[in-house]
Amino acid sequence: MLAKAATLFCAAVVGLLARPAPGAELAILRNGFSIRHERHLPMGITTRLYLAATDDSSFTDVPTAEIVGYEKDLSLPTPPTPPEAAKSKPAKTAPAPALNQVVNSASAAYHLDPDLVNSVIHAESGFNSHAVSPKGARGLMQLMPGTANQLGVNDAFDPQANVAGGSRYLRELLERYNFDLVKALAAYNAGPQRVERYQGVPPFRETRAYVARIVHEYNRKKTAQEKEAKKKRVAAKAPGVPSRAPKSSATTVPAPSPR
Repeated sequence: MLAKAATLFCAAVVGLLARPAPGAELAILRNGFSIRHERHLPMGITTRLYLAATDDSSFTDVPTAEIVGYEKDLSLPTPPTPPEAAKSKPAKTAPAPALNQVVNSASAAYHLDPDLVNSVIHAESGFNSHAVSPKGARGLMQLMPGTANQLGVNDAFDPQANVAGGSRYLRELLERYNFDLVKALAAYNAGPQRVERYQGVPPFRETRAYVARIVHEYNRKKTAQEKEAKKKRVAAKAPGVPSRAPKSSATTVPAPSPR
């Protein structure tokens, strides 16, 4: 019963966290989850979902057979951030400019949205490249020594190597679970064996909170970007008013290491 409740909760998180922007829609998946996006492009056996209205590099590819339909995003405002399951590490609240370059490079190499990678780093280490969990996970994306070794990461405290390895692992998990983001995040936190054992998100409070926290922050970023783009468009159309880009707000929700 708890496992079923966890699955339903995470499905609601993906589909209903963000206040919709004009034109936003939901791709309804066969497994009951949904993915918020701005537009979609069928490409045979896969369909590309563009996650931002003005950025063609921000997308995720989903097997076309897994999509059963599309709906307008009529979701409610975002709910409060879930309570944390454990104590947080002291951490920064936003990546440094140099780290943004590292994240952008790794995201491009593994076809991930940089905002998603940054949200994972925020939850894993709070952007602390020297973070070590009680279980021994290390660095920005909290790689366990065995996982780091399998990914070819010799120095888990090296930001570039750590983020490249963590991004590769996240991409592998997305492919393993047919681009089901909730399952991929749950596997990143609790391990693929537990996701397969419970046939979805494991009924662990820490894992549930971890998945909800990342999806919440990621969707909030996408919504903020769309609002900013809309303001730019409105300002550009107003006669005699110079276009000004609004400042983006950084999220400040640190998260514990899951391992």
